[in-house]
Amino acid sequence: MFNAKNISPTQLSLLTAFCLAVPISIAFYIISFRLSDSIIALVLIFFTAYFLIKFVFNEFIYRKIKIIYKYIYQTKASRKEEIFYKYVLPAKSIEEVNEDVEKWAQQQRSVIEDLKNNETYRREFLQNLSHEIKTPIFAIQGYIDTLLNGALENTDVSKKFLESASRNVSRMVHLVSDLDEITRLESGEQPLYKENFIIQDLIREVYETLTQKANERGINLNIKKGCEQAVEVFADKEKISRVLINLVDNAIKYGKPNGYVVSGIYKTDDKHALIEITDNGTGINEEHLPRLFERFYRTDIGRSRNVGGTGLGLAICKHIIEAHGQNIHVRSKPDVGTTIGFTLNTKK
Repeated sequence: MFNAKNISPTQLSLLTAFCLAVPISIAFYIISFRLSDSIIALVLIFFTAYFLIKFVFNEFIYRKIKIIYKYIYQTKASRKEEIFYKYVLPAKSIEEVNEDVEKWAQQQRSVIEDLKNNETYRREFLQNLSHEIKTPIFAIQGYIDTLLNGALENTDVSKKFLESASRNVSRMVHLVSDLDEITRLESGEQPLYKENFIIQDLIREVYETLTQKANERGINLNIKKGCEQAVEVFADKEKISRVLINLVDNAIKYGKPNGYVVSGIYKTDDKHALIEITDNGTGINEEHLPRLFERFYRTDIGRSRNVGGTGLGLAICKHIIEAHGQNIHVRSKPDVGTTIGFTLNTKK
C-alpha cells in the first residue's frame, strides 16, 4: 500500500510503470486476443518504464536535489556524506527533502536575525562608547584651551580648571579599565581564584566602604532580618566584592533620600545561595529590564550621567557572575524600588 505523502522515487517509478504497462497490455489483448502477447507486453513495458523513470529520477531530479543539499551544507562532501547522497538521499521522499530544506531555511533565518541583532547592538555600543569618550576629552580640551588663552595666570581659575580636567582624566581611566576588565572576563583571560568565605561578612565590608556615600543621602544599609545567619559560599571573593560594590553603589545613587538598601541571603538548596540587593528607590520601567545589563545601556541618559559612572558596572557584574557559572536577575517597579539578585555556589 503506497503512502502518497511519503512515497519514495522507487515506489513512484514502480507505480508509474505499472500504470503504463497495465492499460497497454490490455490494449494488446483486445487487438490480438492472445493472452501471451499481453503478458509479454505487460512485463516488457513494466520493466522498461520502471528503469527509464527511475533513471530520470536519479540522473536529473535527484542530481538537482544533491546540488541543493551541497549548497545547504556548504562543505566538501566527506565519505559519509557521499554515501548519504548515493544511498540515503534517493530513498527520501520529496516531502522529506522539502522538510530538510525548510529546516535549513529556518536556521538561516535565525542566523540572519542574530546577525541583525548583533549589528544593532554593535552600532549602539560604538555610538555609546564614542559619546562616553568624547565627553571627557572635549571637557579636558576646553579646560586646557582656556588655560592656554590666559586663564593660567589666574591661580584660582587655573586650579579649578586643572581639578576639573583631572576628574575627567580619572573618568577616562575608569572607562578604559572597565572595558579592559569586561574584555578579559569575556575571553577568559581573567582567572577566578575561588575560596570559601561568609557572604554576610563581605556584604558588611562593602557597607563600610560605602557608608559615607550612603550617609550623604541619609540611606540606611542593612542585612535583612532573618538573613543574618552565616552562609558560606565558594567563589572569587575579590570579584564578588566588585559585584556587591557596584550593586550597592547603584542602589545608593538611585535610591530615595532617607531610604534604605537591604541585602537578603537565602540558601535555595544544598548547593546554591541567592544574594539580593534591594532598594526603595525610583525603580525601573519594565521595557528597560531586558537590556539593563548591556554595556553603556542607561534607562535615563541625562540623569544617569549626572550621577556619574561609566555605564559598565552592571555589565561587569553580569560577566563576573556568569564566569562563576551562575545567573543574575533584576526585579523592579517604578516608585517601588529595585531588587537585583545573583546565585553562588555554597561552601565546597
